[in-house]
Amino acid sequence: MMKRLVALLLVLMLALTGLTALAEGGKTKVVFWYSLGGTNAEVIASMVEAFNASQDKIEVDAQYQGEYDDAINKLKATAMGEALPFDIVQTYEIGSRFIIDSKKMVPVQTYIDKTGFDTSVIEPNLLAYYTIDGVINSVPFNCSTPLMYYNKTAFDEAGITEIPTTVDGILEIAEKLATFDSEGKLDRAGFLFSNYGWFFEQWTGKMGREYVNNGNGRESYATKVAFDENGAALDLFNMWKKISENKYTQYIERGGTGQSRAAFAAGKTAIFLASTANLAGVLANVGDSFEVGTAFFPYVNAEDKGGVSTGGGTLWMVDSGDEAKMDASWEFIQYMINPENQAIWNAKTGYFPINMKAHDTDTFKENIAKFPQFQTALDQLHASGPEYVGSLLSVFPEVRQYVEDVTEEVFLKGLSPEDAVTKLTNLANDAIEMYNLTNY
Repeated sequence: MMKRLVALLLVLMLALTGLTALAEGGKTKVVFWYSLGGTNAEVIASMVEAFNASQDKIEVDAQYQGEYDDAINKLKATAMGEALPFDIVQTYEIGSRFIIDSKKMVPVQTYIDKTGFDTSVIEPNLLAYYTIDGVINSVPFNCSTPLMYYNKTAFDEAGITEIPTTVDGILEIAEKLATFDSEGKLDRAGFLFSNYGWFFEQWTGKMGREYVNNGNGRESYATKVAFDENGAALDLFNMWKKISENKYTQYIERGGTGQSRAAFAAGKTAIFLASTANLAGVLANVGDSFEVGTAFFPYVNAEDKGGVSTGGGTLWMVDSGDEAKMDASWEFIQYMINPENQAIWNAKTGYFPINMKAHDTDTFKENIAKFPQFQTALDQLHASGPEYVGSLLSVFPEVRQYVEDVTEEVFLKGLSPEDAVTKLTNLANDAIEMYNLTNY
């Protein structure tokens, strides 16, 4: 009798589990956490709405979770529980090591193999970041790299025909591009530099050097930073100092990337650095005020031969044990990265079309013809290689904050480059050691 009762209870539990996956009308409900606001959020909402209207088996509930840091902090808070309150989560690339360590997600490789999805259509340099030990862990979605944006009209007026490829090259032409008001104050900066830890990571890769040890955290988990011993940090902080001492440049404190874009659109700087994801917004904000030019993210040193790696976000699937939800999640992800959707996503945001078949769509072709600046981002991506794929680090968000903290001290308090390297290295290594002691 007891065995029969236990069997009956198991059947009931399985039935109830299946019912929890169903939304109203018998649809499987999928909760999608995303972390993009503004225009990007509007595009996501329209894509989700179109997916829900395209079929009658799955209902996706898209829920905005704040910025990337907000989403990862919520994930950390909920990861301690037995069940996560979502089925798909969009997070930034630097959260990858922590998410893998949480053991709450199912590698999408499982569903790629299950459905025979053709990964050859995905940009290889983007897919490489999320491929670890031959396993694809998540699907790249809103992917970007940094670009140099410049006021081409101002360049023409100053007689500048050669686009600089290094930071030194930018500083050399800053005087020609800068303007001053009647009181002698800088009115238009030749170059505006904003404090963003992502740039430190990208420049380390552009120098062809590693950010952390153990093969950039890909051969094994990182145990310390590498940018101190390989000289990348010192080169960067020396560059920071050089920028800070140039009277034709302007410095924007951390969190000021939006301020940088606004300054450029208002004609208050001739050059600034920002994500490819900002391209659509920059073009819209500038309008007909002047011609916008785009160029590769500059090198630190003329002899550098490295490349950029992907920034932005990716889509992870929760390992809920609910096959209906997981199958539905995978179907939705495939929809989001189909060629037409990726062409629309690229045109409306500036993020890469991660599906290369998007290049064959009319949407993509028409956008490139109208705004050739988008081609620069693709050319830069393809000029890089998987050897510059970027690092994996458990405490990456924290270390990025430390980079910005120390950068502030270099620009605002006169901290020497040598002391900056020592301080940053100690902060980062302490955080890495603490995480490793409690998690590995």
